[in-house]
Amino acid sequence: MEKSEKNNSVEYGDWWTSPAESESGRLIMVTGRRDVDKFMNNPRFKIRVEATWKFESDSSGMPNRATSELMEEADSYLRETFRKDPVAVLTGVYTGDGERNWVFYTLSLNIFGRKFNEALSSMELLPITLQAEEDPDWLEYKEMKEASEIKSED
Repeated sequence: MEKSEKNNSVEYGDWWTSPAESESGRLIMVTGRRDVDKFMNNPRFKIRVEATWKFESDSSGMPNRATSELMEEADSYLRETFRKDPVAVLTGVYTGDGERNWVFYTLSLNIFGRKFNEALSSMELLPITLQAEEDPDWLEYKEMKEASEIKSED
């Protein structure tokens, strides 16, 4: 895996960020991961889990500074936990229009839930909800990646 220094923390994976627009016309920053082939080609990683944190937003739909910093702390814990124990792979992060969504693909909801809670155990209780469904063809990931490629051509 590639390593790059970012804000004094180690970032793993090959990521891109692109602006997008919500259905309501507000800005959403989409961050996606490129290096997921080994997970995508493993038929056991067929469950998509979306972790959603709804927040009070400013007029642009983005979080205030304190919420943003808390989200970044949670993000770091999640990335590090699943890097160490890859029972799930984080494939995308969407921030804007009053919410942050982390999208994972996993092989087990039970194990994912334990690891997710473990990752955030040192933080205060956060307003995060989880939703899961089978996505063996990784359709959500492919749609996100395709949308980013179209956006980058503009």
